[in-house]
Amino acid sequence: MDIEQQMELLSRGALEILPAGGLKAKLARAKKEGRPLRVKAGFDPTAPDLHLGHTVLLEKLRQFQLCGHQVVFLIGDFTGMIGDPTGKNETRPPLTHEEVLINAETYKEQVFKILDPAQTEVRFNSEWLNNLTAADLIRIAAKSTVARMLERDDFEKRYRGGQPIAIHEFLYPLIQGYDSVALDADVELGGNDQKFNLLMGRQLQEAYGKAPQVILTMPLLEGLDGINKMSKSLNNYVGVAEPAKEQFGKLMSVSDELMYKYYELLSDVDLDEVKAMHPMEAKKQLAAMIVERFHGEGAGGGAREAFEAQFARGELPDDIPEATLQADGEDGLWIVRALTRAGLTTSNGEAMRMIRQNALSVDGEKIADKDYRLSPGGSYLIRLGKRRFVSLTVV
Repeated sequence: MDIEQQMELLSRGALEILPAGGLKAKLARAKKEGRPLRVKAGFDPTAPDLHLGHTVLLEKLRQFQLCGHQVVFLIGDFTGMIGDPTGKNETRPPLTHEEVLINAETYKEQVFKILDPAQTEVRFNSEWLNNLTAADLIRIAAKSTVARMLERDDFEKRYRGGQPIAIHEFLYPLIQGYDSVALDADVELGGNDQKFNLLMGRQLQEAYGKAPQVILTMPLLEGLDGINKMSKSLNNYVGVAEPAKEQFGKLMSVSDELMYKYYELLSDVDLDEVKAMHPMEAKKQLAAMIVERFHGEGAGGGAREAFEAQFARGELPDDIPEATLQADGEDGLWIVRALTRAGLTTSNGEAMRMIRQNALSVDGEKIADKDYRLSPGGSYLIRLGKRRFVSLTVV
């Protein structure tokens, strides 16, 4: 890809790329020097089970690999034993070394379902942080100030609220920033809640006489409820290790609006092509793509077939009424008119309202388009809400 094509792909879904113009300049410099960029993302292995929210950064790293760059997948085994306070109003309990190593193995097993191993350098920050002396740590600490640390939102809130902030918590962004010094990172990725720590990496690289990294922040992915960040504790997640059938079914439950965000953050599929599809078909393709990613070739199609068969079996009554209606013309029968003429609704207004409420399905597929038309010569199983059915033939 040329630089403009790379920029289009790499900026997709990103919240911020700092400094402005920095990534484009890094790409131009790397091209001139004939080398790939070193793109770093750090993962503190605090939870052994990954979900789609964790894969937003992995997908962006994969896109850097598509552009020919080297990914440094950093497992924060050292920092995981400190506990990152980001977004918390109290100190996180540190993990034991054994817990960190167990969780790290889970990451290593699962990340290569997305990343290319040949373009991925897996590192543990204990490689250099375990060797720091007390004098080294003090020298690093001298590169920042207490005032700067209190600019961080969660620290400021706790300080103003009279909640304790342990000294070691100030060290967390410093040693995360030092990781960028040790790895000579050109670019660092993180969630938007990590912006302060990523900027600290730039500050420390400059302090050590190195070219400062560009930072790229990604949004946090909302869970299936469309409101809260994806989280196991809120039970609004799609787990990476869940069975294919469960992954597919969960993804089919997301709203159309959230589906488009999932496409943007979890794939590089052209969004204009997605929006040109019927939303139900787009959702099925998204679910199949995610299942395929984690369960292998053919798994997505199998999960889709199983879902459609289960939906078709559904809760169908034994005495579904039948109806035959005349098409409006060559372009078929307007679904709103079909619902009213078949007796499922009392008026076109009620029909449109039910469609807006996502209550309509045709042959097992949810239909949210009030302009949807039924083709002449077809037979359709129409369901409106939980209890209204008709087997409709259009002539």
